[in-house]
Amino acid sequence: MTQFDVKDLSLAEGGRRRMDWAAREMPVLRMISERFAKERPLAGVRISACLHVTTETANLMRTLQLGGADIVLTASNPLSTQDDVAAALVSIYEIPVFAVKGEDNTTYYRHIHAALDHRPQLTMDDGADLVSTLHKDRRELLSDVIGGTEETTTGVIRLRAMAADGALTFPIVAVNDALTKHFFDNRYGTGQSTLDGIVRATNVLLAGKTFVVAGYGWCGRGLASRARGMGANVIVTEVDALKALEAVMDGYRVMPMEEAARIGDIFCTVTGDLNVIDGRHFEVMKDGAIVSNSGHFNVEINIPALEKMSVSKHLVRPFVEQYELKDGRSIFILGEGRLINLAAAEGHPASVMDMSFANQALCAEFMVRNAATLEKRVYSVPEDIDQNIARLKLAAMGVQIDTLTDEQVAYLGSWQEGT
Repeated sequence: MTQFDVKDLSLAEGGRRRMDWAAREMPVLRMISERFAKERPLAGVRISACLHVTTETANLMRTLQLGGADIVLTASNPLSTQDDVAAALVSIYEIPVFAVKGEDNTTYYRHIHAALDHRPQLTMDDGADLVSTLHKDRRELLSDVIGGTEETTTGVIRLRAMAADGALTFPIVAVNDALTKHFFDNRYGTGQSTLDGIVRATNVLLAGKTFVVAGYGWCGRGLASRARGMGANVIVTEVDALKALEAVMDGYRVMPMEEAARIGDIFCTVTGDLNVIDGRHFEVMKDGAIVSNSGHFNVEINIPALEKMSVSKHLVRPFVEQYELKDGRSIFILGEGRLINLAAAEGHPASVMDMSFANQALCAEFMVRNAATLEKRVYSVPEDIDQNIARLKLAAMGVQIDTLTDEQVAYLGSWQEGT
């Protein structure tokens, strides 16, 4: 293996140790790895993966490798790479990786093209940058691709838009749609890891602060719950009436961002949309407001608008940039507006990524087996895969559940019996 681009191969041993630590919290993926090593369901399949290069992702790459796959990995975000893990994958496990923490946008896309040079038969994406680049710039490779998987809400939105436009040329399974993914990864993983990133970056006390959560999807639900648990006064902003109503019924204050912007101390966007915090919001924010994002792309915060309003900016501590405004106020942006849980912290705990990456592994197997019969659209994760992962996770936790009796099954399938 000669083609790779990582920061420093001498970091490999530390990365391996951290991979092993994460693996202890990933029993479902470990069980799948053991089966994959015996059955080799991905033998010879070329996979290009564009994912956050973390300890948990590394264990997924090992699982795919044990299943026989020929893998190349590139980063799905310039700030999320753990350089020691990238080094371990290259040096110890001989998996080509193209990822360096802090790489610029040009390097980021050069790395994506390097992953596509692998001529993938299967794509594995986290945000759809790999698939969109493939369709826009590397169309000569499309004939080799049998299918793919997508991990994020943002990526699924992009891919469904491609499918609606007739632009998607191969089937993709939306791993994010799995209940064992978004119920747990998005809610518990994002909730905890986002606060971890904010606190690591700033060392501020959350108790007593007014914490504004933009978006009340599964990520927003988890973040709001954790922020309240840390003693913050939580405000939720939403555009969806049902989600807003749910937030109200869950006990949060709900209001438009323009109102929240005036009173918030800490802001975090988790919507997947553009300019959720915009120039008009910066205009009314308090001096010292802290603004962050935990959605996939940094477009949720209109940083160019903030720059136009500012007379200067400088880094006051790692991942904290101070923007000094013309009227004397300062606004602090965390992690360049990128995923704060991965920019300033380590991302989701391994125990929730265990289920997310189990979905990735089993959906890759599903795609290889069924690609020939699937249409060129976005599919939800098959229910049997979702249920199997839940059963494996419960078993690993030592939790047992009831089983329906034959009589109960018959009752649930009948209509004759009533009151």
